[in-house]
Amino acid sequence: MKRLPILIATLAMCFALPGIAKDFPYEMPREKPDMPLSAAMHRIFDNYPAAQPEYNELFSQFKYTKLEGFDYNGGDGTISRRDPSKIIFHNGKYYVWYTKRHTKVPPIGMSKAKFATDEIPSSDWDLSEIWYATSEDGFKWQEQGVAIKRPEKPKVGWRSVTTTDILQWKGKYYLYYQGFMEASGLRGDDCPVAVSWADSPEGPWTPYNKIVIPNGPEGAWDQYSIHDPYPLVRDGKIYLYYKSDFGRNPHKVRMQGLAIADNPLGPFKKHPLNPLITSGHETSLFPFKEGMAALVYKDGPEHNTIQYAKDGVNFEIASITEMMPYAAAPYVPDAFTNTKYGRGITWGMAHFIGLGKRGQYHSMLVRFDCDLSLDLHDPEMKEHRVKHKPDVYFRQKLSKEQLHRIKNSKKPH
Repeated sequence: MKRLPILIATLAMCFALPGIAKDFPYEMPREKPDMPLSAAMHRIFDNYPAAQPEYNELFSQFKYTKLEGFDYNGGDGTISRRDPSKIIFHNGKYYVWYTKRHTKVPPIGMSKAKFATDEIPSSDWDLSEIWYATSEDGFKWQEQGVAIKRPEKPKVGWRSVTTTDILQWKGKYYLYYQGFMEASGLRGDDCPVAVSWADSPEGPWTPYNKIVIPNGPEGAWDQYSIHDPYPLVRDGKIYLYYKSDFGRNPHKVRMQGLAIADNPLGPFKKHPLNPLITSGHETSLFPFKEGMAALVYKDGPEHNTIQYAKDGVNFEIASITEMMPYAAAPYVPDAFTNTKYGRGITWGMAHFIGLGKRGQYHSMLVRFDCDLSLDLHDPEMKEHRVKHKPDVYFRQKLSKEQLHRIKNSKKPH
């Protein structure tokens, strides 16, 4: 019997040793505990910046605010604003550039592109120009006018100039944008990237009138389209991220790539590992700590994620979130400072699309706020879920075809 206490003590020591099975602690550890773990538990400690979203600097919810100062002609589909640029701050004001379509009639749809004319747009971004607006507080905006007009045919962008983004480089400003030479829908949504420059955000803008980032060669993933040009400064170079649509419908794929240059007018060299991000409908990034963070919204196997790459190239999922901004265009204070330690973002612009009744489709600009910043701690932004009212779910209703299939199925469903 004298050996029993010794045996109990020995067993207790064994269960306390690393690698011996024991209960997971009641208080969630900040660091990975030295004990047997499931694959899921290994993943949250190994793959994410923090095991709990509220401690993850690259996790946030998103809040949305309607902007003042933009008229949409009663929502009749003749005026549309979409695809904003990054926001910059200059001489006490915020600046943003965006795609604006003001046509006599709403778009007729890409499937009817062959009926589009010089006055009838096929898509929401067809027959568009690039406009800009300014604001003192980021909520009330004053539209200032057109920045980039459509050039004369056959120059790059004669059909439409859209989806711009801004670069500040050595005292000058550069707007990169998609330059369409045909109505979207004739073959697809095909275009390369063009650029204009100015000495001030106010312009005037001088067009380069050349393709600055060409489509890829035949058979390449980006052979037809280079969308959403998004420049940042890193390592003394211009890192321009972009999206391409590839594959054939109904299996269209969207992924993100990178082209790097020493000069804003090129030549840009595409990264040999492209595509770098396997999902996302738009391209939205910002310097964060030593690397780059990306908002990966919609489309692809890793949509609704925020990703991070210490080298700006090899991205990993840092968090999974919801209700991400569509075409996010953040205010990035250190976008062009060649920072070695990015501070993150707290707000920006996005767009809502497909507004209006059938035949009146248009888009509108909105503001989003978040906490993806090392300089902000907002507990409300770190909530793990968004509570939706029932009508939000009921709007995601079955289609007529789905209802017909279910009602006419002879098998239990």
